[in-house]
Amino acid sequence: MKSVAVITARGGSKRIPRKNIKPFLGKPILEYSIEAALAADMFHEVMVSTDDEEIAAVAKRAGAKVPFMRSQKASDDFATTADVIDEVLCAYERIGMSFGYVCCIYPTAPFVTANAIKTAMMLLEQEQADSVIPVVKFSFPPQRGVVIEDGRLAPKWKECMNMRSQDLEPLYHDCGQFYCLNAASFRKQKAIWMEKSVPFIQDPMTVQDIDTLEDWKLAEMKYRLLYMD
Repeated sequence: MKSVAVITARGGSKRIPRKNIKPFLGKPILEYSIEAALAADMFHEVMVSTDDEEIAAVAKRAGAKVPFMRSQKASDDFATTADVIDEVLCAYERIGMSFGYVCCIYPTAPFVTANAIKTAMMLLEQEQADSVIPVVKFSFPPQRGVVIEDGRLAPKWKECMNMRSQDLEPLYHDCGQFYCLNAASFRKQKAIWMEKSVPFIQDPMTVQDIDTLEDWKLAEMKYRLLYMD
């Protein structure tokens, strides 16, 4: 079955202005996602979904396609990743193209590699899964988290506070980098997390949220340590 890589890069980032094309160690951060998708060499189409002409130009120079622009509805602050993917698949169908698999890659994911994408896509097919979701283990047990009540600390789950870390169930969270989806399952369930979602466990060193300028600096430090030193 044909597969498509969809890189979601709207223009309206708030906390880091022009985030999706801000230079990350010398080149627009969007290019890292495009390069990883192209290097995976398993997609019939590598496209960028955007509502922004400047982002579209950067995407095309990096080798991605922008066959159509994202709608205003799918570009506002309330649109979900699933909304964007659904719009992309519908738009392709209107021009006579359909896909069996989708890999949605975020535009600010410089640690994503071609090998990770290939491995996750193969896992999707091997497991006959609805989706494959990269996850990473929490570094500190969330079960021992605390809340602030009337200015004082209180355990959220008192029964867990004196338990050894190794006796607590390991918990994971979404890496926020990419998702591999069975297109037919997605069209039915309209979600990323579906009935049969399979984990793809990642190394914590290759995971970094980039929501603030502090996050950005930390990501650049980690990238240098991993790939440039």
